[in-house]
Amino acid sequence: MERRYRYLIYSAKVKPAVLNKGVTWTYKDLDIEAMREAVQYLIGKHDFTSYRAVGCQAKSPVREVREFNVYREGDLIVLDVRANAFLHHMIRNFAGVLMTIGAGEAEPVWAKEVLEARDRRLGGVTAPPFGLYFVDVKYPAEYELPASDLGPYFISC
Repeated sequence: MERRYRYLIYSAKVKPAVLNKGVTWTYKDLDIEAMREAVQYLIGKHDFTSYRAVGCQAKSPVREVREFNVYREGDLIVLDVRANAFLHHMIRNFAGVLMTIGAGEAEPVWAKEVLEARDRRLGGVTAPPFGLYFVDVKYPAEYELPASDLGPYFISC
């Protein structure tokens, strides 16, 4: 079993008029390379207590992030994450930490420090819900379910 989310950040001086509820906007110029370095600390099987909502009802905070890519398409920065499962607000908390790192307000290793702290209070701001898309789920092959196209459809990948 596997799930996949994409989180879209619009990094530009002017807030978008058309997609204002479809993306999270920041006027800050984000450093993609720093964000890419930071996500390397989040890949693998970890206790993600620091990256879940305080009210999360999951019995265990342990999840396996299988792939985490950060890329840019024009003014859009895409966080593309695959995992066995996710915790409440996990992607939005990833985004909050990565935006802080991308803005130069913390070093990439901060993502690891937050992870290892196992304390949500040290995890930074939860990013807004705008721009969060559930794009895929994989079930065991025995169910023979067809694959779907990944979205959102206004980005090319």
